[in-house]
Amino acid sequence: MLDSSAMTYIVTETCVDLKDKSCIEVCPVDCIHEAADDRMVYIDPDECIDCGACVDPCPVDAIYAEEDVPETQVAFVDINKVYFKDKALARSQVAEIKPPVAT
Repeated sequence: MLDSSAMTYIVTETCVDLKDKSCIEVCPVDCIHEAADDRMVYIDPDECIDCGACVDPCPVDAIYAEEDVPETQVAFVDINKVYFKDKALARSQVAEIKPPVAT
């Protein structure tokens, strides 16, 4: 596991392929990021001020305080952190957990 000394909020599996972006609109420090190639949004742990403003607007309850991430979603703690160092690795980890639906 990566360094978790700084607490932050984590986006989990229910965001994958949804990307509602309500959380982005309310974030006071613009720490929630996504790109066209992303299947979910990601919270930058170095920018997050741990305010929790993003939690309630999420329509699928995908965002948790790091210490409250459900056990079944713990892989997303590392995925959120890895994203800001290696986007391709984070995207492949998401695909392993939730394979893309063929169109």
